[in-house]
Amino acid sequence: MPIGDAPPLVRPIVGRANRPAITSHRGRARWERLAPYLLIAPAVLVIVLFRLWPLLLGVNFSFTGDGDRNGTPVGLDNYTDLWNDPVFRIALRNVGLLVLLLPVAVAIPGLLATFIFLRVPGNRLYRTVYFFPAVLSPVIIGSIFNLLLAYDGPLNELLQTAGLGSVDWLGDPKVAIFTVVGVHIWATFGMALVVFLAGFATLDTTLLDAARSDGASLPQVIWHVIVPGLSRTIQFVFVTTMIGMLTSMFGLLYVMTSGGPGGSTYLPEYYIWIQQGQMNRPALASAASTVLFLVMLVVGLAQIGLLRKAGRED
Repeated sequence: MPIGDAPPLVRPIVGRANRPAITSHRGRARWERLAPYLLIAPAVLVIVLFRLWPLLLGVNFSFTGDGDRNGTPVGLDNYTDLWNDPVFRIALRNVGLLVLLLPVAVAIPGLLATFIFLRVPGNRLYRTVYFFPAVLSPVIIGSIFNLLLAYDGPLNELLQTAGLGSVDWLGDPKVAIFTVVGVHIWATFGMALVVFLAGFATLDTTLLDAARSDGASLPQVIWHVIVPGLSRTIQFVFVTTMIGMLTSMFGLLYVMTSGGPGGSTYLPEYYIWIQQGQMNRPALASAASTVLFLVMLVVGLAQIGLLRKAGRED
């Protein structure tokens, strides 16, 4: 008898036999789709409760008043006060300066990591020495450089011996911000160096060998092989370095200049501390924090976009 002419009773029996397997397969597929979401749910919950929710509360608080108007809605008054405050405008101008200096802060650990990866003599010692400042407290670093960079300190004595004259590293408004930023870069580039070295572990060494066999010079190898191969690492270091420069310089500023001279070394985080801790204006400090967050978001997205565009062009 042909298979298509089987008795009607046979087909339901076969269907019932396959139903448990089909149901089990569907349940397994559903679990596989839900498993990633269940695994990341605790991390997402922590981020929402301890990051996003306080951020939203801070943004909402920035639209309330201080002092006699404590807790009452004031609209954009705090943001207007920020815009009219010359000290805050100096802080924003210094943020622009940090963005311009950011490529230098990234290039230094990148080049050092390149030399270590290429195994220059003493590379293991250099790796330890370069990372050592990253474990020091900003207060200790600031105190050390206060002694080194004092007007009658060792560095100026060395410059005078060379016939170059003294420089008021921390007292000249045109020089102080560059001094503090330079000290910060020296103190923190060890972490970026470690990230770059981790990125080099994923680099295709056959491309380096091919470039060398073709007679490429070191600058050509760096620009045409290493930079494209580490594009994602460079993006990460750019963003994390920018965040560190905008949010982790308080210790150095407090110890080295206290925002001076004449407010020339103010950054938004130091301005926020002054308004919250000394002026007792938490709502205005929340407004400044919101502005700082927006600045970091815009600058970070712009950097990622430019680096991706440059990577596609290469």
